[in-house]
Amino acid sequence: MELDRNRFKAALAAGQTQIGLWSSLCSNIVAEIIGDSGFDWILFDTEHSPNELPDLLAQLQAASRGTATGIVRPAWNDPVLIKRILDIGAQALLIPFVQNADEARRAVAACRYPPAGIRGITTSGRGSHYGRVTDYLKKADAEICVLLQVETGEALARIEEIASVDGVDGVFIGPSDLSASLGHIGNSQHPEVQAAIQDAVRRLTAIGKPAGILTSVEAEARRYIDWGYRFVAVGTDLGLLARNADALARGFKIS
Repeated sequence: MELDRNRFKAALAAGQTQIGLWSSLCSNIVAEIIGDSGFDWILFDTEHSPNELPDLLAQLQAASRGTATGIVRPAWNDPVLIKRILDIGAQALLIPFVQNADEARRAVAACRYPPAGIRGITTSGRGSHYGRVTDYLKKADAEICVLLQVETGEALARIEEIASVDGVDGVFIGPSDLSASLGHIGNSQHPEVQAAIQDAVRRLTAIGKPAGILTSVEAEARRYIDWGYRFVAVGTDLGLLARNADALARGFKIS
């Protein structure tokens, strides 16, 4: 059996814009629904969502029939968390709160088998189709996509050295935490924050590294794409449910 090709990683490397959706609802049913919606990628969050490994496995399984590559955000840049997520078949990870090149190297090492990294070895996990992929241990690294999240002013100042670490496939700008770091908590639209977001993609583009970001505002998403962002989450499953449920309820309220 051949190893699954990481379509998202290949598309990023080819310079293709990838449109995604953020998933925080921790549901395999939701994952199946949105995985079939036509998005290029779905981010399954475990940092700010009550998402545990068995639930995450069910979500990856449910989404696998659709168009979207499942990307998982671990709760932290932790090799044990990363190892377990890779073993259940995730081929793309977004590592949060990377502050410098050393932390970037640790993130990459956690996603690579020796001698390139420190990922613990199993030959029977879902990632290897339960041991059916020939030479999985030698092939896996090539299909793992490592995305790093830059979300503070300190990290932004070092973005080139973070992005240039060997094995980093893309850098995601976290607008909410970046806003807080720059002194504008809850206001990603502040001119200073927007200038930083634009400067980040300019600097990443200059060194040939794809940049990513999240927004639920359509006009903002289109502006970010125009600026050069190449993997853009244009909404969240939680937000879609809440806004549409609110609108439906309002439509039937009798004043």
